[in-house]
Amino acid sequence: MRAVSQDRLGDPDVLQVVEVERPVPGPSEVLVRVHAAGISPTDWVHRRLPGFLDQLPLILGWDVSGVVEAVGVGVTIHEPGDEVFGMLPYPHGHGSFAEYVTAPARTFVAKPAGIGHVEAASVPLAALTAYQALVDTAHIRPGQRVLVHAAAGGVGHFAVQIAKSLGATVIGTASAAKHELLRELGADELIDYHTEDFEKAAGEVDVVLDLIGGDYTARSLRTLRPGGTLVSLVLSQTTPLREEAAALGVRHRLMLVEADQAGMLAVADLLRSGALRPVVQASFPLDQAAQAHEVGESGRVTGKLVLEIR
Repeated sequence: MRAVSQDRLGDPDVLQVVEVERPVPGPSEVLVRVHAAGISPTDWVHRRLPGFLDQLPLILGWDVSGVVEAVGVGVTIHEPGDEVFGMLPYPHGHGSFAEYVTAPARTFVAKPAGIGHVEAASVPLAALTAYQALVDTAHIRPGQRVLVHAAAGGVGHFAVQIAKSLGATVIGTASAAKHELLRELGADELIDYHTEDFEKAAGEVDVVLDLIGGDYTARSLRTLRPGGTLVSLVLSQTTPLREEAAALGVRHRLMLVEADQAGMLAVADLLRSGALRPVVQASFPLDQAAQAHEVGESGRVTGKLVLEIR
């Protein structure tokens, strides 16, 4: 099969299309013929820097939308021909930038019939991140005020919609050019970070989703009401502030996304109901993975980028 691989860390040009052995599903696994694979910031971070993944050559990618090709012994929830989508176990289950991938069967859920593979592939990692941060970590409730930084990005645009679907008032930080889209997605208040101080503009909030790190983390703590929660997702650029948070009567949590069938089922239901709409800025063929990474690293992507493999 064809796959995008790298044999060294570095710039996007380390990504090359190669021929590799097609995997075989083991017990409780499925083999999925990949139609599309979402691209996330974690992909280009791992492409260029040592971290969780230290074995080369390396096939990146965690987001999958495709069709079940074969099932391993013991699998009962999927059959060949099923259209599925999901996130490979993070971080060590990577490998979706390829024509086929194997993973535990419960990694995947049925793809909603109303969306195509490109849209579906943009969803799992980013939407699961937002869902686990807001629902499982912050435990948001109807009527709460939720501040989402980088609200027009991959995780951010899903977080806006998920928080809104749960009855929250949603405040987003984004450049002014992206405000109209965010209003369409459900944001109630918008802050142009180029011209406004979000600490003053947001007022008191109950939950902050920090997708930036750096000085945004400490500044975000100061926007929280007593009992509020700051969830930070960019661990490489975030200093844990548990003691500072405790002194203010709030919580600071650092979170990594996990493969999660229950979360994926909830996300799939939101897609079917129309409460969640993926925004795909662009899609690229497999042999343009390097160009896709260059676009992603520009820092100006609205929504997600996707590789079309089939």
